[in-house]
Amino acid sequence: MKWLDLPAAKTACGAVQLPGSKSISNRILLLAALAEGTTHVRDLLASDDTAHMLKALETLGVDIERTGENSYRIAGAGGQFKVKNADLFLGNAGTAFRPLVAVLALMQGHYRMSGVARMHERPVGDLVDALRELGADIDYIGNPGYPPLEIKSAIIRHESIYLTVKGDVSSQFLTGLLMALPIIGKESVIQVSGTLISQPYVALTLEQMKRFGVTVKQEAWQKFTLSAHQCYRSPGEVIIEGDASSASYFLAAGAVGGGPVRVLGVGRESVQGDVYFADALTQMGARIEMGPHWIESSGARRESKLLRAIDLDCNHIPDAAMTLAVVALFAEGVTTLRNIASWRLKETDRLTAMSCELRKLGAYVEEGSDYLQITPPEHGLKAHVAIDTYDDHRMAMCFSLVAFGAPVRINDPGCVSKTFPGFFDQFQRIMHC
Repeated sequence: MKWLDLPAAKTACGAVQLPGSKSISNRILLLAALAEGTTHVRDLLASDDTAHMLKALETLGVDIERTGENSYRIAGAGGQFKVKNADLFLGNAGTAFRPLVAVLALMQGHYRMSGVARMHERPVGDLVDALRELGADIDYIGNPGYPPLEIKSAIIRHESIYLTVKGDVSSQFLTGLLMALPIIGKESVIQVSGTLISQPYVALTLEQMKRFGVTVKQEAWQKFTLSAHQCYRSPGEVIIEGDASSASYFLAAGAVGGGPVRVLGVGRESVQGDVYFADALTQMGARIEMGPHWIESSGARRESKLLRAIDLDCNHIPDAAMTLAVVALFAEGVTTLRNIASWRLKETDRLTAMSCELRKLGAYVEEGSDYLQITPPEHGLKAHVAIDTYDDHRMAMCFSLVAFGAPVRINDPGCVSKTFPGFFDQFQRIMHC
């Protein structure tokens, strides 16, 4: 399908069962593959990104059996993959590519890793520099600092490990190192230089590692210490919680379209940082209720029914902050989203893409190096605008919210298969025209 036309919707109401978290799914798949013992993974996200991770692990010799819908049995490799020479294609799955680089760099083998053209534009140099500091043999096949990569057997002579990695480009670099270091079983210290962005995603990594028996001491999100002789052991069964980033689109629909809209699968017990998107909606005047595993949103209680503009540091919710940029179209005043420089290094340059598409709708947008300022159009959104999605799933999903102000066309809606293949079916169920 080249495009999808969404009619103007008056209200939003209903309930949505969320797919499994992408961030948790790919972390769990890799940890289960590295662990001792067999892990039964349930409610795994079915998407392009997890498909790339599953295929890569099978190529590396991991025994994976599908046991039901979104359920798998993974026989752990005990820290060393069977296949020592392989070519791996990871599409545009950063949550698969970066951690696998770190893991394979510490193994005995010869691997070549590549992805789609956009993946080859996403930096990996800081991670490679840290791994080379450790003794890893990694070469750039194309442009220095970017995939594709060739990884050869590492020679780790250090009795203990001390690494430095930059924290202000991508938290996935630190995540990759943290997940990989237990393979060599030595006392390890990682020092982060600069401000660590997306801290909740690193916290998520630490939580998943703990489920597999490896603990990390962190100090002020700048220093991370792993004691010696730790290894991953299967917890037996892991149930993946719903995706908090995906929840943002439906919670925003409830706030903009009146609601109530309830998402099932995440709540106050969630380990994902993007659950705090609900707090941002509260600041904008939406009504939020929350249970252990659900969140419900409704529109503002004010006479105008409009939300309020906010000025927010979005370091803790970088993915869900994209949704706020579209919600800003329905708020009174000027919304400013700060500390979002990492948007430029995602599936597309999201700062530029978001600015362009918001302007199409009539908004005044100021784009800075690490911020976005949005003033909604004075006389309502332009109707029948065709939104370009840049092969970026989150562009497609967040701009679906425009339908609560005007009919809109979403180009290339199929790009949502990266993380949420059934998104538009679910979204149209809560739209009431």
